[in-house]
Amino acid sequence: MRPLYLRLASKVLPTLPTLCALSGALLMFVLFLALQGKPALEACKLIFTGAFGSGFAWQNTLQRAAPLMLTALCVALPARAGLVIIGGEGALALGGLAAAVMPMMLPTGFPAMPALVFMALAALLAGGLWVVLAGALRQFRGVNETIGSLLLAYIALALFRHLVEGPLRDPASLNKPSTPPLVAEYLIGSLPGLDVHWGLFWGVLACIAAHVLTRHGVFGFSMSVVGGNGRAARLVGLPVNRIVLSACMLGGGAAGLAGMLEVAAVHGSANSALLAGYGYSGILVAFAARQNPLAIIACALVIGGIESSGSLLQRRLDLPDATTTVLQGLLFINLLAWETLSGRLAAWRLRLDTLSRNGGAGVSHA
Repeated sequence: MRPLYLRLASKVLPTLPTLCALSGALLMFVLFLALQGKPALEACKLIFTGAFGSGFAWQNTLQRAAPLMLTALCVALPARAGLVIIGGEGALALGGLAAAVMPMMLPTGFPAMPALVFMALAALLAGGLWVVLAGALRQFRGVNETIGSLLLAYIALALFRHLVEGPLRDPASLNKPSTPPLVAEYLIGSLPGLDVHWGLFWGVLACIAAHVLTRHGVFGFSMSVVGGNGRAARLVGLPVNRIVLSACMLGGGAAGLAGMLEVAAVHGSANSALLAGYGYSGILVAFAARQNPLAIIACALVIGGIESSGSLLQRRLDLPDATTTVLQGLLFINLLAWETLSGRLAAWRLRLDTLSRNGGAGVSHA
């Protein structure tokens, strides 16, 4: 068995790029505010206070973290199979719309629990199939999945607005077009003792299930083989296309479920408020977590806390509400920079190890 310090190092070292990126983003954020003559340190303190400084702040953070966990899985699960999918916002929108429409197809007085199950299945199917489309375009037509999923997200948002403001619009919704509201029995309540809906529970459970699937399951191992080298995966007989599309289905289904939970627990219908950018923020969460499902839980809390503190900055320091968006952008830039640097360091370390084993042969060639 390895010594304890080596086991601890193996757990801590993967988090260093994220921690360094967060530190770098905070430093750049402080400089950004200081150049504008704003109290930068006070702003950082208010961000922490608005995210975790009170019970109300914690509940607000947890409320935002719930959908972020699920939309982050929309990025992390396909990434395991080698795809960079960034279309979670479209899957969330269509999942929420499917969940809002499903009660219209059920008979009056249909029991609440089966209705919620049907709503969840409709959302999973709608979000999953939309992301599968991006994966299919990549596998069968050679379309870049990153660009394809982003363009499909724009199409999904346009389709969502067309249906909500047109054929599916509730005539009673005058100033804010929406689908007919859900009956009270179909709404999801809060967790016991908290003002946070059950979406938090399902988000955490989905992350745990994704961890078990990807780290301890045969299918998860197959995904990692496909993501590492698709050609080698085909040579050993793995059904690459099926594995890739399954990963997309699971990821898109998670984002669609986030849309269903937002409709059934927060908004009560499908309307423009559903398009709050959780799908895009989920990209940042997944990258900060380095596609680790368990780390997504912690990163979703951090990003959710940053988003929930925007109104406090606006009230106390007269800063725009979008100030926290600047911090998220700086964090994303730093994550990309540290990811690139860590990749190069790993390559250099591997080259040095190879040279040392070869007794220095080929140094000039390297």
